[in-house]
Amino acid sequence: MHKYLVIGAGTIGTLVARNLAGKGYQVGIVSRHGSDPKLENVKAVALDAGNAQLVSDLAVGAHAIFNCANPLYHRWMTDWPPIADALLHAARSSGAVLVTLGNLYAYGKVDGPMTAAHPLDATYAKAQVRAKMWNDALYAHQQGQVRATEVRASDFIGPGAKSFVGTDMIQRILRGKKCWTVGALDLPHSWTYVADVAVALVAAAQSEHALGHAWHVPTNPPRSQRQVLCDLAERAGVPRPNVSSLPTPVLRAAGVFHPILRELPKTLYQFTNPFIMDDSATRKTFGLEPTPWSTVLDTTIDACRSA
Repeated sequence: MHKYLVIGAGTIGTLVARNLAGKGYQVGIVSRHGSDPKLENVKAVALDAGNAQLVSDLAVGAHAIFNCANPLYHRWMTDWPPIADALLHAARSSGAVLVTLGNLYAYGKVDGPMTAAHPLDATYAKAQVRAKMWNDALYAHQQGQVRATEVRASDFIGPGAKSFVGTDMIQRILRGKKCWTVGALDLPHSWTYVADVAVALVAAAQSEHALGHAWHVPTNPPRSQRQVLCDLAERAGVPRPNVSSLPTPVLRAAGVFHPILRELPKTLYQFTNPFIMDDSATRKTFGLEPTPWSTVLDTTIDACRSA
């Protein structure tokens, strides 16, 4: 029976662990505080993912290591390098496949739909950190030192999603309150369902075709921010929300006091231009399709109502 190691016990890491455990695999899920998802066949481990030796010891005998860690955005520069280096070392020493959850930041501003073959041309430092993580893993793969792949998603939607359409925003919709967002309200934007991310990560870990390449999670056709919020309201049976965009000067002013908001102006292009991912290669290679949009909406609303 295969053994798997999941780094990160947040929304995606827990979904990956649940997916694997449901197939009967033994899973270790690592977080700094040993958060326990209380799933059969899943063992929670408290560990600093930046400690290469400890992670390597834990990875012995593992078929794959999933990097689902999620450092706070304003800490990417300090937290990501040691974690990435430690997991690459663990994959090298154990022979486990390294499967990294990535995003679309490293492409920078792209005209037209983004494919996984697009160059990682972002010029701001935090996106370059993510690009370096993949480039280092890819180089090690090409040198025959590790087996590596990366699975990239757009902004999340779904239970536990940390995004502009996360729990706080949906609660506002359900309560009939005004919704504030950023950027343009009516441009197409890709939103990736959290459960589909876990399915794609597991598929990549179990396929030789995935190795040495990056992949995009199968994602529903793009919807503008306004469309998503109105879709949620319609499925929830509540009035359409009053939606407005925060002016950039307000964001900059708020960033003086809030480190995460301070970073938004650098990535605002994602919401002031069409932001569309092309997932056709993943669908064709793995036979995966995104969860129907109506199901995404219903599941997300139900989770917020029961929270």
